[in-house]
Amino acid sequence: MTEQLQELAAHIELARPDCVVSTEIAFDELTVTVTPASLLAFCDYLKTDQTCRFSTLVDITAVDYPARDKRFDVVYHFLSMYQNQRIRVRFAVREDQMVPSLVSVYPAANWFEREVFDMFGLIFSGHPDMRRLLTDYGFRGHPLRKDFPTTGYTEVRYDEEKKRVVYEPVNLVQEYRQFDFMSPWEGAEYILPGDEKKGA
Repeated sequence: MTEQLQELAAHIELARPDCVVSTEIAFDELTVTVTPASLLAFCDYLKTDQTCRFSTLVDITAVDYPARDKRFDVVYHFLSMYQNQRIRVRFAVREDQMVPSLVSVYPAANWFEREVFDMFGLIFSGHPDMRRLLTDYGFRGHPLRKDFPTTGYTEVRYDEEKKRVVYEPVNLVQEYRQFDFMSPWEGAEYILPGDEKKGA
């Protein structure tokens, strides 16, 4: 499989040197890093080129790196059912940078881009309907950003007295706890209640 991916990477680099920044093969997967400006032309090439024929857009997501200047990596996964190959395309963008929409090339990108907008706050230019998809209309923030609090900002519950759904600030009924998921067979680095009796 790696040999086929190396041939594919060489073919893509040779055909589209204007778009490709780098290629990398890891764990039998080909990742192509491109420039954001060339995304539409590059993806159209992946879809129509007879050697590639990546006809299916499988997924679009993002990865948040808060410490970087270009905070987000936008990641696309494609499948060629004709060649039985997969490819990952990615590029880095700043928080305030708009990402070109792929809806004109892959109509399936519509919902994927809305999901990325909702979860990460990235805006896709040229998207026909850039609305939230998974969260409520009045939702504040973007849940998959690494600076979003794990408790959230508001909670939703049904109020029996008012006979409707109400939104309230988060009210934890107990202290927020950090759980220790270490296996008990490895042994904890702290003394558990009752362990002091062992030494006596």
